Amino acid sequence: MPRVKTLRTKKPPEGFAEIEDTLLDFANRLKDIETASHEGKRKNESLWPVFQITHQRSRYIYDLYYTREAISSELYQWLLKQGYADGNLIAKWKKQGYEKLCCLKCIQAKENTFNATCICRVPKSKLDKDKVVECVTCGCRGCASSD
Repeated sequence: MPRVKTLRTKKPPEGFAEIEDTLLDFANRLKDIETASHEGKRKNESLWPVFQITHQRSRYIYDLYYTREAISSELYQWLLKQGYADGNLIAKWKKQGYEKLCCLKCIQAKENTFNATCICRVPKSKLDKDKVVECVTCGCRGCASSD
């Protein structure tokens, strides 16, 4: 969640105005999800859209900086510091084998049963073809890099 802007907050670096509309769109989508009804859903299921939108926002910033090289290093660092993107998740995306990682909870062994990684990290070729795989923590349907 981005920091609250105050009088003492530093002004954003040059280039922020170009991506501000997209970031505001992500923020509005998050607000809509928070106000939506959660009746009939499990506790984890109601959080899945929040995980998905924060993942998309982090991926958007990652792509702007590393893939398209459309933003400066100064703006990228400012966005991370202000909380627009998850720096730890982006650090994992830069490592081999974690390019499609959905969230950090899926690779933390203590967060899952049997002290193993999440089922969404298992390549689809190693699972039954007719079995639908869905992560319990974030709703991901497969984020193994080999898929």
